[in-house]
Amino acid sequence: MEKRLFGSTGLETSILGFGGFHLLEIPVAQANSLLNQYLDAGGNYIETAASYGNGESERKIGQCVSHRRDEYILATKSGERTKEKCLASLDQSLINLKTDHIDLFIMHAVGTMAELDQILGPNGAVEGALEAKKAGKINHIGISMHGQPDVLIHALKEYPFDAVMTTINYYDHFNFPEIQDELLPLAKEKGTAVILMKPVADGLLWRSAKQAFRYAFSQPVSIVVAGINNQEMLSTDLSYAEDFTPMSEEEINQLYKEASELGSYVCRQCDACLPCPENIQISKIFKLEGYFDRQMADGIITNASDYALKERLRFWFGNKELAKSRYNDLAVKANVCNQCGVCMTKCPYDIDIIRKLSIAEYKLAGKDIY
Repeated sequence: MEKRLFGSTGLETSILGFGGFHLLEIPVAQANSLLNQYLDAGGNYIETAASYGNGESERKIGQCVSHRRDEYILATKSGERTKEKCLASLDQSLINLKTDHIDLFIMHAVGTMAELDQILGPNGAVEGALEAKKAGKINHIGISMHGQPDVLIHALKEYPFDAVMTTINYYDHFNFPEIQDELLPLAKEKGTAVILMKPVADGLLWRSAKQAFRYAFSQPVSIVVAGINNQEMLSTDLSYAEDFTPMSEEEINQLYKEASELGSYVCRQCDACLPCPENIQISKIFKLEGYFDRQMADGIITNASDYALKERLRFWFGNKELAKSRYNDLAVKANVCNQCGVCMTKCPYDIDIIRKLSIAEYKLAGKDIY
């Protein structure tokens, strides 16, 4: 399996990492088999969090593979924001994982500027992590966030984190374009390792897993972390990593054009629809719709399982209020559309822009009825 440099840490990681959240769903005997097979296949990065089952994921990892501790890079996360609680969380994680050190300790799901200020401030979690690093309990410090990346971008400008963990997949590329347009170049500039999570968009891309993983591995990241909870998934994910060849730019653009999950509803942010005679910032409004619910509620009912999956996932990242606030700040909103249809002739993806603007207005303006 291909190995990549993990930022400026001096570490090298296999391109496929084992995510520990879904270990909660299986018995320890099955977890033992999967984790050890992953290591046997050349994987060397195992990641979990203190909050996964109140330590259950950590305890399973500790029980199953702590005897092979020198064979893998171990990462865990803490959602605590103060020095005291962060250190207590870390000490419990060390007990759970049956180890004396964590290779990467991640500030978990830092979603607001206020949280970032707290962890970086006096008696904040980062101060605790630095104390733990001095004591040899951790080697490197990272930060993670789900969805819209403004906080992560700000974090890398404020503090030399060793790693940043973020959402990247070919579906959410068009909901949070700043991740690949701004965060990744900044991480490269800073020498920060990038950990890619959610390569199949929380399961939305399950029918297209092979191309989703190939797309993910083709990104300028150190590692792609996938949750694994059964033998078929492990074998398949390992095969994707072992047989990986990078996507060309042409192949990526073709995927953006033809992916069934993007279809004729998700805006590709190409701006071909502009300018609008009414000065509506069409693509910006659709990006805010991406913040709001990942452009998943499209008013098109296909089957019950697809509908249920999208309903479960669309507010996964909690950016709803941010989207509404930014929409409220726009000088020209979707409701001024006079349905002239000029934009409709320009869209290369056959999006019904007039209809989509009305749906975006319903969502972002908090209308009572659509």
